[in-house]
Amino acid sequence: MIWSRLRKMAISLPAALLAVVLLVGINETGYMRSHDAVGDLARSHATRTALDRLLQNMLNAETGLRGYLLTGDDRYLQPYNEAVATINSNLDELRQTYQRLPQDQADFAQLSQQIARKLSELDLSLNLRRQNNDDAWKFVLSTDVGKDNMDAIRAIAARLVERSAQQAQGSTQEILHSLMLSRIGIATVAVIGLLAFYMYLRQTNALQEANEREQEVLARERDRLEQLVRERTASLSALANHLQQVREDERAHLARELHDELGALLTAAKLDVARLKSRIDMQVPEHAERIQHLTETLNNGIALKRRIIENLRPSSLSNLGLTASLEILTRDFAQSSNVQVEISLEEAHLSDTAQLTVYRLVQESLTNIGKYANARKVLVCVHNHTNHVSVQVRDDGAGFDTTRIRADAHGLLGMRHRVEAAGGSLTVSSTPGEGTLVSAVLPHRIA
Repeated sequence: MIWSRLRKMAISLPAALLAVVLLVGINETGYMRSHDAVGDLARSHATRTALDRLLQNMLNAETGLRGYLLTGDDRYLQPYNEAVATINSNLDELRQTYQRLPQDQADFAQLSQQIARKLSELDLSLNLRRQNNDDAWKFVLSTDVGKDNMDAIRAIAARLVERSAQQAQGSTQEILHSLMLSRIGIATVAVIGLLAFYMYLRQTNALQEANEREQEVLARERDRLEQLVRERTASLSALANHLQQVREDERAHLARELHDELGALLTAAKLDVARLKSRIDMQVPEHAERIQHLTETLNNGIALKRRIIENLRPSSLSNLGLTASLEILTRDFAQSSNVQVEISLEEAHLSDTAQLTVYRLVQESLTNIGKYANARKVLVCVHNHTNHVSVQVRDDGAGFDTTRIRADAHGLLGMRHRVEAAGGSLTVSSTPGEGTLVSAVLPHRIA
């Protein structure tokens, strides 16, 4: 029995070792070739991207300068100055790249010369325009020198791009060749591995028993980890609820400070303006205009203060109730965004905390609609049922793929956490091009 096992090992062990050696050798060879090819491919793409940026900057510089020459508006010089400042860095980047490519250095040198000529022509036109020498810059603009330079730049860049594409194609072929070699080698190694596996097949009983014992240990460890995860989840949920409450408390505190301190300052300033108005000669147009402007500025400041306070802590929610607060919120949104908003609101039997949750849910939904949805019509519904309250915000905007929500979509995550912390559930349904529906269900009287 022992001799039989030793004989099997003497055959199967060298086969397994051979398979390992072949597999490692094939993988290393394929990796090295693929690594070099990928590096060449990345450099080709980087070179092409740099050439595209260079051509775009040249186009921006020429377009901006032509706008300035034709209109005399200094705003057109901003893209021109930005493009000119960026072109030198583009050339430096390409110069470092083509130092490793002797076959392209001649074309790059010509490209640099043509760009320098083009920039000189643009700078000359700019100086002539600033000197009000209209005939001279119009003459320069009417000649074909600039067009010839740009055509030469495009032609040289096209040659460089073509060679870069050829290099990229060669690198791709090298990668495909390496992959084919790896496939053949791996198939060969698989055959050797299957042979070695067959030789060791009779020894699997012991491995199976050991695996079963390991599974039992893993099951116990998994149960322990699941319990730990549940405890940590509960702890994090409690912490998140606490942080949310702290945030609302801070908002309320900041709203009170703005109302008491800033409100008092603005009111006092408005009273001072009223006293000044009664003491100065309002028949003087400049005085009247200044007093009117100051009064309007103070009124705008007071209105801004009120909007900030309402966003931080809606006073209408505690004074008028949820229904009136949502009516005010939707009306303000419709006025500021020019979106038609329809409402269907019923009195909801909810605690103060749950009412704030509903208000924040609708507020966040409207904010998202204003930023991303490009909607024409929005429907906000709050319906009171026997055991729960349903909240829906529907729009006919662009929609999105709900399976591809980004991890940094904190608005949706925040809404979901608020609703779940209030004992409810949140559902977001959307299809690209068909709008979005945000729906929440909250139980009655959840504190």
